[in-house]
Amino acid sequence: MAPPNPNNNGGATTSTFALTPVLMGKLKPAKIFKAAVEPPPPPTAGSRSPGPQPSIRYITGLSFDDRGDQLITAAEDETFRLYSCRTGKHTKTLYSKKYGVDLPRFTHKNTAIIHASTKEDDTIRYHSLHDNKYLQYFKGHKQRVVSLEMSPVDDGFMSGSMDKTVRLWDLRTPNCRGVLNLPASPLIAYDCTGLVFAVAVNQYQRILLYDHANFDKAPFLTITLDDPTLSQITFPPRPIYMTSMAFSSNGKYLLVGCSGDAHYVLDSFEGHLLAKLEGFIGLERRRLDVPPTITPQRGCSGEEVSWTPDSKFIVGGSLDGRICVWDVQNLMPRTGPIDLKVPPLRLQPIAKMDGHPSPSRCVRFNPRLAMMATAGAELAFWIPDQSADVEEVAKELLKKPTG
Repeated sequence: MAPPNPNNNGGATTSTFALTPVLMGKLKPAKIFKAAVEPPPPPTAGSRSPGPQPSIRYITGLSFDDRGDQLITAAEDETFRLYSCRTGKHTKTLYSKKYGVDLPRFTHKNTAIIHASTKEDDTIRYHSLHDNKYLQYFKGHKQRVVSLEMSPVDDGFMSGSMDKTVRLWDLRTPNCRGVLNLPASPLIAYDCTGLVFAVAVNQYQRILLYDHANFDKAPFLTITLDDPTLSQITFPPRPIYMTSMAFSSNGKYLLVGCSGDAHYVLDSFEGHLLAKLEGFIGLERRRLDVPPTITPQRGCSGEEVSWTPDSKFIVGGSLDGRICVWDVQNLMPRTGPIDLKVPPLRLQPIAKMDGHPSPSRCVRFNPRLAMMATAGAELAFWIPDQSADVEEVAKELLKKPTG
């Protein structure tokens, strides 16, 4: 990964180094964009809005382009904003007031994204950032799209909707290539080869793995996400509410992000529950002073947690704004039949970093550069801090990747 250049306002040079626990624990906010979301308008006299209106608007989605040069955000103010990761500057603001915007995802071109709509209809839109025009509309879903992912290898993409379907698409045609009908609203994720994808169904706490070439056949693996440690807290245990999934880049693991106070790491080949990530405050609530409900629910973002590109660490947000780092380099493998009564390894963060001003609802690590982006009511760019313990960090920076 390219290290940060402190003289380039958060940019990077072209040499490379490996991420280590030392470096991950020394990430600091290099730049905070306070105006990353427009505040809600003040209520006018005599106006009656249906239901309570949020006092704070949040960023709900982040996406880096393939080269790690740009970051796009989507927010509750119905804007998407483009930032340069190398210069640390906001470069463009685009509006989608008519349809709303959520789940922005760069295509394999850094000038175009796909995104979901939040009002008017449930169409997925293919948008050119260069000239601010829609290139294609993907119609078919009957309710809001809650999960959207680009294939890592081609122009295919998938969407999951509250209409209880997963649809497979291709950027080159507006017609859906395939539909999976499910018993409840799904979440989706591609593996790094694009040959396998996962579908999670919350109400049943099941994760289904499909062969992409035979998606119309039954899943080749069904995983039950059952955490026996939850019954030690309450009985019956509070249900797990999954908000995201992501395969590790080495293909070994599946990270399951949840709205509550734990995330999970599964073995992606057999489905063993390997680790439970603890030490943060779940993001299903908008404020700390609001008590959690009996039934868990999705927060305003489903992007609270993600992998680093080397599959060694997981970074995640918290309702108190802290950024947590978990070291997952030494997870013990499990073999044999699945035993749902075997508790997972309970991992605490190796670092809990302050610096994000509000709840850190979206956390993503750059795929190419040594930087991380976190978002809530603000957007923050993080890079390794070289001012503290300079000699130790310098040694890490000088290490070249092997192989």
